[in-house]
Amino acid sequence: MKKLLSLALSLSLAGSLAFAEPPASKQVGIDNKDYTWNAPAVEKNEALKLKGDANRGKKAYEICTACHLPTGAGRPSGPFPQLAGQHSTVMIKQLVDFRSGIRENPTMVPFAKTRSGPQEIADLAAYIETLCIPVEHGRYEGSDANQKIAAGKALYEKECIVCHKANGEGDKDQLYPVIAGQHYTYLLRQLIEIRDGARRNANPQMVNILKKLNDNDRVALAAYQASLTMEGKMCPANIATVSALPAPRKK
Repeated sequence: MKKLLSLALSLSLAGSLAFAEPPASKQVGIDNKDYTWNAPAVEKNEALKLKGDANRGKKAYEICTACHLPTGAGRPSGPFPQLAGQHSTVMIKQLVDFRSGIRENPTMVPFAKTRSGPQEIADLAAYIETLCIPVEHGRYEGSDANQKIAAGKALYEKECIVCHKANGEGDKDQLYPVIAGQHYTYLLRQLIEIRDGARRNANPQMVNILKKLNDNDRVALAAYQASLTMEGKMCPANIATVSALPAPRKK
């Protein structure tokens, strides 16, 4: 029986992988003059044109709940981001980038590659966009929180507000993500990975901005970003969106 289940899973994965983009060259990156952060991709373009079905997407999302939780709240400690309310366009880009190898994450990539193709990607993204953004999430908890948030606000208004907007709502058409309600530790890690080129699908303009900031600046910026709320998309305060379940063991 175990051998039959293993064979069935292998065949299922093989069928899913056939729809993914070919692996991206390791030479593709922010230091490559031919790099485009939002380069054309057949699968991404097709998914963006399709109308996602949130009901089908809810079913497709079931495999995501172990890490990102049924609510899309992720983990406040930061290993898994908050997804709820994210623009469907952003989710499509990120999923396709994981599938093609442009964005790397050993935990996420296998799950992204099990998506059956553009329609399921569009459906999944449509469902995630309908989820309310948690009011309670991981924030900066240092004793100097007020000072850090104030300093981060000044940096954000100087460097980030044009793309991510005043309340962290991003821009759906331009594929700039919602950052309102995101966990502080996740945000801080992304600021570092984008700066260092570890996240190869980042906007080069953002990379250049982050390279100018020191460690204190990045902490302040992440602290302020984690304090943002997006009007009309936040969950009611009486709805628990963060699970008390322990974080999954590292693989």
